Amino acid sequence: MASSDKPEIVDRDAREKDPKEDDKDEEKGGFMDKVKDFIQDIGEKIEGAIGFGKPTADVAEIHVPTINLEKAEIVVDVLIKNPNPVPIPLIDINYLIESDGRKLISGLIPDAGTIPAHGEETVKIPIRLVYDDIKNTYADIKPGSIIPYRIKVDLIIDVPIFGRLTLPLEKTGEMPIPYKPDIDVENIKFERFSFEETVAVLHLRLENKNDFDLGLNDLDYEVWLSDVSIGGAELEKSTKLDKNGISYIDIPITFKPKDFGSAVWDMIRGKGTGYSMKGNINVDTPFGAMKLPISKEGGTTRLKKSKEDGGEDDDEE
Repeated sequence: MASSDKPEIVDRDAREKDPKEDDKDEEKGGFMDKVKDFIQDIGEKIEGAIGFGKPTADVAEIHVPTINLEKAEIVVDVLIKNPNPVPIPLIDINYLIESDGRKLISGLIPDAGTIPAHGEETVKIPIRLVYDDIKNTYADIKPGSIIPYRIKVDLIIDVPIFGRLTLPLEKTGEMPIPYKPDIDVENIKFERFSFEETVAVLHLRLENKNDFDLGLNDLDYEVWLSDVSIGGAELEKSTKLDKNGISYIDIPITFKPKDFGSAVWDMIRGKGTGYSMKGNINVDTPFGAMKLPISKEGGTTRLKKSKEDGGEDDDEE
């Protein structure tokens, strides 16, 4: 067989394509691109015509309606705006509070409601922090301290066209771990003495062990002298209890010494008398109003005579 008669062997992969096939591929690719562009264009026109868009959310405010020695109740107000012509369901709310990267509490609120069409809604997220849980988990968090916090909220919504979306939110701040003040009755000073009725002043010593000031507005308390209740009295004016400091306040009282029996003579002679005190103080703080308990058991005090203050002579003969 002559060399010219030998069959030519051609690699199938290296074989050149028929120009007609290339034209078909180009036509096919061009057609698909046109279809995609058409769909995108139609989608944009539909979106523009009916006003669909992504909802927005922001933390409007954080309230602390209750804070005391046991817990803090926090309410996070989240404002959600819906620009769409149909209501948007709020599927889930995930929340987390952490401090210095450590989780304090987390939770889930399912089926949290619906955001009205072309409207807005303030969604309230209630969160309860129990201080014992925090202190038992993190031993370095001490009563009376202030700790930083970060609130993270994920709002999961279902929007037509866009599908399911997650709107993440964050807010930072500080919160206290309150500590009750120490209270002592330093002495009781006579203003007017008789066995039927004595007007006196309780000289109180209050130690604020918190890392923040307390604005003392009111006391709700009862005092016992020699196991006899002398009731309580109103605070005449508000006063400031400096952070990690000691303050003194005077509280007027009225009681009947004849109810004390022989114990009144010990008080008059300056020998002192046992007392107890229990109740609450209402204070303002940088974190909101608080009602903190005060208590003192087994204390000892005495009736102070006027000249010990550099004032009038002793009433006692």
